[in-house]
Order: sequence, then C-alpha cells, then structure tokens
Amino acid sequence: MTALPTRKQEDYRYADLAALAPLWPVTVEQVVLAAGESRAMSLVNSGDSPLVRELAVTLGDGASLDLAVLNAGSGYGRIAVRAELGAGARFNLGAAQLAGAGQVLEVITEVAHLAPDATSRQVVRSVAGRGSTANYLGKVLVAKGADGTDGEQSVRAMLLDRQSAANARPELEIHADDVKCAHGCAVGELDANALFYMAQRGLPPELAKRLMLQAFVAEAFAGMPDEDALLEQALAALEAML
Repeated sequence: MTALPTRKQEDYRYADLAALAPLWPVTVEQVVLAAGESRAMSLVNSGDSPLVRELAVTLGDGASLDLAVLNAGSGYGRIAVRAELGAGARFNLGAAQLAGAGQVLEVITEVAHLAPDATSRQVVRSVAGRGSTANYLGKVLVAKGADGTDGEQSVRAMLLDRQSAANARPELEIHADDVKCAHGCAVGELDANALFYMAQRGLPPELAKRLMLQAFVAEAFAGMPDEDALLEQALAALEAML
C-alpha cells in the first residue's frame, strides 16, 4: 500500500492528514481528450463526509476542457487536478471553496504546457469562516519548446473572522522564452470602505456583506457552461455558513 503523505511533501503541507488517512490511497481518475475534442466538466463536493478526488487530465492537440470545481462539503475536502496540455490545447479551471465550522478544504493544481501555443486559465475564489482553513496550491509548468504558451492564475481568498486561515501558493516554472504567463494572489477581509459605502446607501450591514461575498464567489464560475447552476449551489452553501 502506498504510504500516507507527510507534510514534507509540498502538495500536502497544509492538508488534514488525519482526515485523509481513512481515504488513502486515492484512485486517480483519468480524463483524456483526443485532438480537437471539447468537453465541460463539473466537480461538486457538497456532502457531509470527507471527500478526496484526484484527476489526471490529458488534452490532445487543439483539445479544450472547461473544468468547474465547487468545494463546499461540511467535511474535509481535497480536489487535486494535474493537467497536461498538447499543442494549441485550452484548459479553463474555475474553482470556489466555501469553508466553515473548523474544516479544511483544498484545491491542488498542476498544469503542464508540454507543447506550443496552449492556453490555461485558473480562477480560484475561497471563503473561510468559523475557524476553518482554505488552501490552494497551484503550479503552471512550461516545458522547453512550449513557445506561445499563455498561462494565467488568479487566486483570492476572503477571511470572515480572525480564527480562519487561507494558504495560497501560485507558482510558475518556465523553461521556454516566448511565453505569456502571470499570476495574482491576495488574501484578505471584506473591504470596510465598500461596506461603509453600501451602508450609506441604505443597505443593512448583513445584506451588504452577503452581496459582496456573492459577487466574489461568482467570479470563479463566470463564463462556465453550467455557470447558473454552479452559482446557485455555491450561494446556497454560502448562506449555510454565514
């Protein structure tokens, strides 16, 4: 049996190893798209039990995958995605995490651009409250010869109280010259000035807070094929944790 990971392994640095142990080892789910194929997928964690899933995605030349992730279960939730992109492939990830009641939720990604002219976009939005922890560890690898790569990570986390935490590690590893790669990361609280502005226009504080959080979470699924259904589930989970 494969040994349980330790915190010395980067991808498990912040994991809830006690919750992971009964689910280990994890079966890797293969997602393979042939050249030119397009697909949309959704992964939703909304149950009461711990859930750990790991996907290995292979995109052939010119293939396209839209992957939406909603990590909002009440137990430990870990979703890991490792994607390899062929020439001209497109990978679009939108993920939202809604953590409460002391739980740990995490999304782990590694996107490897192995051939020229592939595109990847990753948008991750996390909300943590009631002493919970939300983690995102993500890497974009651009292999030698993968010129024309266009890779982007946008990672933001919102803390609802001082007892909660968010860990974020966006990473770029580039071995080609003619590429366009960028990442942005921010962890913070709701903008006090924005809340004051909304209050000045007659919105009760709790309603203003909800509206700001709804808009924040909606960024993860903007433009996704199942955007409306995913957002509805996400907002229901958000209401339950507030």
